[in-house]
Amino acid sequence: MAQYDVIVLGSGPGGYVTAIRASQLGLKAAIVEKESLGGICLNWGCIPTKALLKSAQVFNYIQHAEDYGITVSKAEANFDAVIQRSRGVANGMSKGIEFLMKKNKIDVIKGYGKIKPGKKVEVTDEEGKATTYDAKSVIIATGARARELPNVPIDGEKVIEYRKAMSLKKQPKSMLVIGSGAIGVEFAYVYASMGTKVTIVEFMPRIVPVEDEDVSKELAKQYKKIGVDILTNSSVEKVDISGKGCKSTVKTKDGEIVIETDVVLSAAGIAANIENIGLEDVGIATDRGKIMVNEFYETNMPGYYAIGDVVPGQALAHVASAEGIICVEKIAGHHPQPLDYNNIPGCTYCTPEIASVGYTEAQAKEAGYEIKVGKFPFSVSGKAKAAGTPEGFVKVIFDAKYGEWLGCHMIGTNVTEMIAEAVVARKLETTGMEIVKSVHPHPTMSEAIMEAAAAAYDEVIHL
Repeated sequence: MAQYDVIVLGSGPGGYVTAIRASQLGLKAAIVEKESLGGICLNWGCIPTKALLKSAQVFNYIQHAEDYGITVSKAEANFDAVIQRSRGVANGMSKGIEFLMKKNKIDVIKGYGKIKPGKKVEVTDEEGKATTYDAKSVIIATGARARELPNVPIDGEKVIEYRKAMSLKKQPKSMLVIGSGAIGVEFAYVYASMGTKVTIVEFMPRIVPVEDEDVSKELAKQYKKIGVDILTNSSVEKVDISGKGCKSTVKTKDGEIVIETDVVLSAAGIAANIENIGLEDVGIATDRGKIMVNEFYETNMPGYYAIGDVVPGQALAHVASAEGIICVEKIAGHHPQPLDYNNIPGCTYCTPEIASVGYTEAQAKEAGYEIKVGKFPFSVSGKAKAAGTPEGFVKVIFDAKYGEWLGCHMIGTNVTEMIAEAVVARKLETTGMEIVKSVHPHPTMSEAIMEAAAAAYDEVIHL
């Protein structure tokens, strides 16, 4: 029986980062993976979707080339080539993870892992052979999958989830998207940009409902411009797939309607992969589909830990990575700080992009803060106008009493590259006036952050 300091179940951005940090700390580490290194994020989520989105953006740019004084012949989207490029990017990144495993002397154990009492992990390979491995600490990082709605079963052909959406053989002429979180709106943009008629159905009163209300309104406005139909306060009651396509019965505030499309994409959240991995055998506590852990990710059973989508908190790749590093540093005897979940940036890579951190305006008010709010539209940004992308804005929220930066919300081109300024500033307890007095370069999109902060304090120059 092989002996390790740490065995990690799952090689997504939580698992592989944890294993690398364990190795850096001098711990003998192994990682168990039943599919491809990198997990869902690298192979079927974060990375390949960004490749699809870039193809859609390039196609959109070409279609509007005359706006930039350039004449091009009629462009057509080669759907199969777009899909193949996305898969190529993902495959290349997975090979990169293989290199990192070898570089850091981490054993990769291929097969289906199941935890056992006594800090053991049983791994069953493709041939059905089971091997047991022993560890001082076991870290569960098995991630999540698309949540299946009970009244809308996924058949993988007509009713699909995100994995199938990025590997379809043929571009559908029409698509209904259930849910307007990051997955839903990103795929809505990809397909709509390439000519698919897209309808989004959202149960909540507005799309991207976790974002600030102003951001939701702006995205809805921009999506309607590209022909996306949006139904909020609505739910898909059933989908009839007996015919050639899909007939979706949608319950709206005005009554039921039937929408016919080629396919239905179910993007109504995710479910943690905690079944059949041995939790019951070991006695690990769960609640509402998540593994319960302390602030350093140890479960109720000593020596067993869990990180990423299987524990409460934001189901984001960078959160899983941060949790894994904190977890293994604690195991190694270091003294890491617990993660501040109110300073986690959220990014949605549709067009225009969305990025946010901290409180929304409504949340800040609910928390009892007296606030100062500043907003700066990209329509008056020289860089945004020159780039031909004046859509969107930066919105900042400060505590009126102490100047604490409570929240930052952006929608526009490349804002996912800008949000880190707010994250770092909030970590350093930077005040609103310190942002106003920090000189930002001109012309850039990022100076909109300074201008928005200035607007909160009635010092804005360019509005």
